[in-house]
Amino acid sequence: MKLVKGIVTALVMGSVSFGAFAAKEITKEDVAKMHLTKLGSITTSKTTSPMDARQDLSKKADEMGGKYFVVIAGEKNEKTVHANADVYK
Repeated sequence: MKLVKGIVTALVMGSVSFGAFAAKEITKEDVAKMHLTKLGSITTSKTTSPMDARQDLSKKADEMGGKYFVVIAGEKNEKTVHANADVYK
């Protein structure tokens, strides 16, 4: 559980340097405040760092037509980082 929290924290912290992407990472609380509509879920593929995972999630959310995404899970193996997110518009 600590590993998941660490990855999610790293993904959030890494969001500051990737502002060029259309899809923006937000929190679950932001979803409730903004009354957003969920479009679906996405997952990273073959990323090697939390920042790469965040970039991959942002790109996939943008391709899905979403404006926002919320990271819901993360896992780091020996060589890869996997993360799951819900996409909202």
